[in-house]
Amino acid sequence: MKKISAKNTLMGMILIPVMFSGAVLAQETVIDKDKAVKKPEAYGVDDRGVVARNTTGLCWQTGYWTPAMAIPECDPDLAKKTEGTVPVAAAPAVAAAKTAPEKITFSADALFDFDSAKLKPNGIQSLNEFVTGIKDVKYDLIIAVGYADRIGSDEYNKNLSVRRAESVKAHLVSRGIEPSRVFVDGKGEANPVTGNSCVGDKKTKALIECLAPDRRVEIEVAGTR
Repeated sequence: MKKISAKNTLMGMILIPVMFSGAVLAQETVIDKDKAVKKPEAYGVDDRGVVARNTTGLCWQTGYWTPAMAIPECDPDLAKKTEGTVPVAAAPAVAAAKTAPEKITFSADALFDFDSAKLKPNGIQSLNEFVTGIKDVKYDLIIAVGYADRIGSDEYNKNLSVRRAESVKAHLVSRGIEPSRVFVDGKGEANPVTGNSCVGDKKTKALIECLAPDRRVEIEVAGTR
């Protein structure tokens, strides 16, 4: 089977293809689920026990991750390589280049009202179309990550982005997606798309409109067709 290599950007109801670069991994990190008692949900793991990695090859940390839960194969600077660490076996080398998973970005304004984590009718329709689009995909895992703009406190924006990602997961599950294969995270106002292009800090209509691209939910699907 052929690995998914398309990366798409969906802003509202419009799907726009964009370029991407594939990440070649020499090996995959495999966790023995029966032995990984001390680190139950620190990293996203598919049904094969393989730790999920992002497009740059870094292990995907779940919202439960803490430095104390780090493993050497993913966070060598944090983990202590002692006999007590969780056993991790190296998987066989990948025969062909492993390309980036399919990633779709939903505008938060298309999914939710401002400062809300309740899905709008149009947002529900967009997610339904997403589920239909992956019906022929044999996916290992789906990762939903919420982002907020910089209006408000860091803590509030972090919580809002998590709640929005959880709302997306809940709807995907309601449409038949296995809950154990969907991971969520919230990054708050991190990684803004707008950079420094929006001037001001006061909550004005102009600033809210300018920061709209920063309010988003990214869904990444790792699997094969």
